[in-house]
Amino acid sequence: MNDRRFDLAALLLRLTLGTMFVAHGLLKYVVFTPAGTVKFFESLGLPGPLAYLTIAAEVLGGIALIVGYRTRIVASALVPILIGSAWAHAGNGWLFSAPGGGWEYSVFMTFTAIAAALLGDGRYALRPAVPAPRLATA
Repeated sequence: MNDRRFDLAALLLRLTLGTMFVAHGLLKYVVFTPAGTVKFFESLGLPGPLAYLTIAAEVLGGIALIVGYRTRIVASALVPILIGSAWAHAGNGWLFSAPGGGWEYSVFMTFTAIAAALLGDGRYALRPAVPAPRLATA
């Protein structure tokens, strides 16, 4: 895949997906506060400390996506959070503009993260300091 269009597509996908994760993580931290997010998670029957992990994963994962650090791994790791978000909002209806937010945005973001995981970093990404070892082919 030496076509620069794929690299630009990967870049745009990483930037938009990463920005949305950072924005939603900061929303939980700044607006809802960690304590409020913990209470919301507990109201869903989830363990409260999972809220802290979710905030950290969204902010740090979003930053990693923006810079293109191990996009396949990071995007794949964020998919369960998005599935959990869809589950949390499923009872509110389809549209995210519904009271409490609907599930369609979370499902869209889930498939966007899967697409980013399949597409990978692209050429315009931060490279790991130590490249991954190559497997010998027979």
